[in-house]
Amino acid sequence: MKKKLLIIGFVWPEPKSSAAGSRMLQLIDLFQAQHYDITFASAANSSDRSFDLSGLGIKVKTIELNHSSFDAFIKDLNPELVLFDRFMTVEQYGWRVAKNCPDALRILDMEDFHGLRKARELAMKENRAVEISYLQNPISKREIASMYCCDLNLVISESEMEILTHDFGFPKEQLYYLPFLIDLTHKSKIEENTFESRENFISIGNFLHAPNYDAALYLKSEIWPKIRKKMPNAELHVYGAYSSQKILDLNDYNQGFVIKGFTNDVNRTMSGYRVCLAPLRFGAGLKGKLIDAMVNGTPCIMSSIAEEGMFGEFEPNGFVEDDSDIFAEKAVQLYKTEELWKQKQEFGTKILKQRFDKSQFTVPFSEVIAHVKQHLKTYRQHNFIGQILQLQGFQGTKYLSKWIELKNS
Repeated sequence: MKKKLLIIGFVWPEPKSSAAGSRMLQLIDLFQAQHYDITFASAANSSDRSFDLSGLGIKVKTIELNHSSFDAFIKDLNPELVLFDRFMTVEQYGWRVAKNCPDALRILDMEDFHGLRKARELAMKENRAVEISYLQNPISKREIASMYCCDLNLVISESEMEILTHDFGFPKEQLYYLPFLIDLTHKSKIEENTFESRENFISIGNFLHAPNYDAALYLKSEIWPKIRKKMPNAELHVYGAYSSQKILDLNDYNQGFVIKGFTNDVNRTMSGYRVCLAPLRFGAGLKGKLIDAMVNGTPCIMSSIAEEGMFGEFEPNGFVEDDSDIFAEKAVQLYKTEELWKQKQEFGTKILKQRFDKSQFTVPFSEVIAHVKQHLKTYRQHNFIGQILQLQGFQGTKYLSKWIELKNS
């Protein structure tokens, strides 16, 4: 009999729109390798870009917020493991899971550290360094409370592991580093797209994600004019899902700044460009755009925020620069110098093999899941703060949810 896993999604996965969507499919693949019978449930509306999970043999269930029908659903399903895909789903459904399936292992996939992203955004707007006062924002408090209420928390970045343990004192035994998981068995098309056959610059990112919109503005106002001054015929093509009118208004064909919008095939698109630009000024987690660039052999010029947690001790697949003048200078140098470009491309291939090959993580992850399940009672006894939050903080969520349900009935 197969083990049962329930995934509670804040949204339905859209792997062609965001790195978060790709991340979820990677996790699903990881659990299917452990022979779990998977049900994916979400209260969000699906779209034409939502991935067809049923095609992977996954059951799907539309659930309601603040409704006791979820209680009957999860009781009947009775999963051994529940995976929350963001801290918000822990807030919304965590107490119901704990009440109706107390023996189910509760895992939070952070996606990225939302509180850290918010801290950096606040600091950037005030033109200050990120201090502890920024880190201790309301989102961080909510997120870390949700983490304590789970048995294990999947962290995508080693840098965020350090921040959580050092700056917040979060117990290391409740954290597990699990980065992007790349299948390197697929044949690469890098050799088919040579330096000579590629042209132009690319930038890419879901525009619903605030750091990507800010990066597009920063490119348009500060960086691209400096590149264009050195390369008058160069073009920058900006891709991303959900390009609103304010994004489309950035179009400037005369200056070679072109908004392309959504791409249905990121690999085919990325592999046609010579250099990727990623000047993110705030954010958190690992950047899917850099993974896509390395997979397709496209060297990058990136900010320190973009590269955080990506390369470890290895040389990056390009240059890391925060100064806009140097950023533009390095972009032109990388674009024009074939030997340098090939060297950076090779660095990217090496990084994927050494740091993100999914075959390195499959067995260790399954062993950790088995260990935590076997010693779940002990884990929870050591997590006394989590017990307190389950009793106090989540009681507030529980009764607010019940009040909303009664109000709507």
